[in-house]
Amino acid sequence: MPSDLLQRPERAAPAAAPPAPRRRTRVFALPEARWATAALVLFLLALPLQLTGAPGWAWGPLYAAAYVTGGWEPAWAGLGALREKTLDVDLLMIVAALGAASIGQVMDGALLIVIFATSGALEALATARTQDAVRGLLDLAPATATRLADDGSESTVPTGELAVGDTVLVRPGERVGADGHVLTGTSEVDQATITGEPLPVAKEAGDEVFAGTLNGTGALRVRVGRDPSDSVIARIVAMVEEASGTKAPTQLFIEKVEQRYSLGMVVATLAVFLFPLAFGADLTGSLLRAMTFMIVASPCAVVLATMPPLLSAIANAGRHGVLVKSAVVMERLGQVDAVALDKTGTLTEGIPRVTDVRPLDGSRLTEDALLALAAAAEHPSEHPLARAVVDAARARGLVLADARDFTSTPGVGVTATVDGHRITVGTPSRLPGSRDGRGDAPTARVAAELEDGGRTAVLVLRGDSPIGVLGLADRLRPDAAATTAALTTLTGSAPILVTGDNPRAAARLAAEAGITRDHVHAGLLPQDKVAAVRRLEARGRKVLFLGDGVNDAPALAAAHTGIALGRAGSDLALETADAVIVRDELATVPTVIALSRAARRLVVQNLAVAATFISGLVVWDLAGHLPLPLGVLGHEGSTVIVGLNGLRLLRDAAWNRAAQDIR
Repeated sequence: MPSDLLQRPERAAPAAAPPAPRRRTRVFALPEARWATAALVLFLLALPLQLTGAPGWAWGPLYAAAYVTGGWEPAWAGLGALREKTLDVDLLMIVAALGAASIGQVMDGALLIVIFATSGALEALATARTQDAVRGLLDLAPATATRLADDGSESTVPTGELAVGDTVLVRPGERVGADGHVLTGTSEVDQATITGEPLPVAKEAGDEVFAGTLNGTGALRVRVGRDPSDSVIARIVAMVEEASGTKAPTQLFIEKVEQRYSLGMVVATLAVFLFPLAFGADLTGSLLRAMTFMIVASPCAVVLATMPPLLSAIANAGRHGVLVKSAVVMERLGQVDAVALDKTGTLTEGIPRVTDVRPLDGSRLTEDALLALAAAAEHPSEHPLARAVVDAARARGLVLADARDFTSTPGVGVTATVDGHRITVGTPSRLPGSRDGRGDAPTARVAAELEDGGRTAVLVLRGDSPIGVLGLADRLRPDAAATTAALTTLTGSAPILVTGDNPRAAARLAAEAGITRDHVHAGLLPQDKVAAVRRLEARGRKVLFLGDGVNDAPALAAAHTGIALGRAGSDLALETADAVIVRDELATVPTVIALSRAARRLVVQNLAVAATFISGLVVWDLAGHLPLPLGVLGHEGSTVIVGLNGLRLLRDAAWNRAAQDIR
C-alpha cells in the first residue's frame, strides 16, 4: 500500500458539518477494469459472428482488438519480468494465445486473453478497495477539536495541530480528538472501535481516552497525551498497512511451479523446432510440430484443473452466505490449523441483555415488579444499558408506568419519579448514600457475585434504599459453542479467544463457548492481537483470525487468513478480511474450511488427469506424428474433463457434505 495512507486527509469542514462520504473506488476508475471490459465486449461481439458462419473479415478484427485490449498489460508486465530475468506465467499465456491464433485457434486464444485480463482487473479492484478502507479509517477521528487556552478561552483548531500537553474540550456527542487523560468531567465513552468493549466505559478524572472514540452525555476536559500522528487510530492504520505489506506473498498451488514449468516449456518448444532442423527437416514441418507441442504442453488444462474447483467452491460458499474474495483465499482456508477469535460482535451478539433480576430481601418485590420499576425509570434514556433493561421488560410483557422528573448523571445513572417514588438506576460503585457505594452487605454481595460472573451489575434504589440488582451481559451467539467445537475438530487444536474486554467477562463467555481459561487473552489492544497471531505463526501455525471491528483489522491483515462478520462489521474489517460471513452465521466458518479442503482434493485429482493427458500427447508428438487437430482435440478434451470435474462443487450437496464431514 502507498505510504501516504498515514497522511491525514484534508477536510476543512467544521465538526458540525455532515460527515465526509465514504471513500470507495469505482470499478471503471481502474484502467485494468476498463481494458478487461473492452476485451470481453469485443470477444462477445466476435464469437456469435464466428459461430454463425460470418466471413472472417467480420469477426477477425474484433478478435484482434480483443487480443490487444486485454493482452497488452499482462504482456508488458511479462516483458518487465523478463528484463528482471524471471519468466511470468502471464507472458507464457500471451504467447500461448498468439500461438493458438497462428494455427487457426483464434477463439481459444481470445478466450484465454479475456480470462487473464478479468483476473487482473479483479485483483486491482480488491487492492483499491482495501486502500479505500484504510484511508477512510482516519475519518473516525474528528477533523477539528476545541482547544482551551490558559485563560479559559476556546479556539477550534485542526486535530493535526494539537500538541502534547494541550487541553481540549469534548462536548456531549462529539468524538475525542486526541489520545490523552481526562482532567475534569464525568461521562461514558463508547470505545468499541479501539478495545472492542460492548458497552460504553465510564470516564472521570485520570482515566485514559482515545482519539476517534465517541463521548456520551457528559463534557470532558482532556489533556493531550500523544501527538495525533501517534494516536491509537493512526497506529491501527500503520499496523494494517504493515501487515498487508509484509504478509508473505501467496500463490495458488500450480503457480508455485510456474517459473520452472514456463522456462521448461519454452526451452522444450525451441528444442522441438530447432533439433529437427539441425538434421535437415523442412521448416514448415518443424514449425508445425513445435506449435503442436506448445499447444498440447501448454498449462491451460493445468490452470483449469485448479481454477474450476476453487471458483465452484467460492460460488457455493457465496450461496450460503460466505463471501470468499479470491481463489487464493479459498485454497488457503483449507490450510488453516489454528484459529483465533474476537469476542464482542464475533463470538457474541455485541448487544447487552438482562441476564439476572435480583430483588433484595425486604423490598417485597417480585422480579417483574423490580424490572418494571427499573425500565420505567430508564425509558427516557438512550444509554445501551437502559435500552437493554427496557427491552427485557417489554419481552416479559410488562406495563411501564410514566416517569417524571427524569435526570441523567453521566457515568453514574438515571433518576426519575415512578408511581410517586424516586427511582434511581445506576452503577453500584458510584451511587451515593451507602458504604462502598454498594449499599448494605447483602446488596454488595449480590453485586459482587454478578460482577465476578462477568456481568455488569446495575443497582436499583427506591428513595435511598436499595431494592434490587440487575445483571447485564453480552449474549453468546447460539451457534458459538458448536462452532468452536467444530473448529477444534478441524484444526486439531482449540481456538484462542483474543479480546479487548475485561478478563472476567472474557472468561465467562469463553467457558460458555467451550474455550478453556488458558486459551483466553483479554484486555488486548489492536497491536496485542497482532502479537498473539504472530506468536502462533512463529510456531509454524497457519492462523485463521475471525473478527468484526476496527480493532480487529490489523490482526485480520496479519493472519494467514482473515474472516470478518459482515452484518455489523466495520468497513475496514470487511475490506481487510479475506472472506466475509455475510449473514453472521458462525457455523458457516468450519463448513467453508471443510469445503476448501474438498476443493483442494479435487484440484489434486484434476492435476493428475491433466498431467496424464499432457504427458501422453507430448510423448505422441515427440515419438511419432501427432496430427494437429488431434492434438488440439486431446488438449481441449482434457480441459473439458477437468473443468466439468471441478464444477461438481457447485452443487448444494457439496456444501452439505462438507458440513457433515466436521460432525
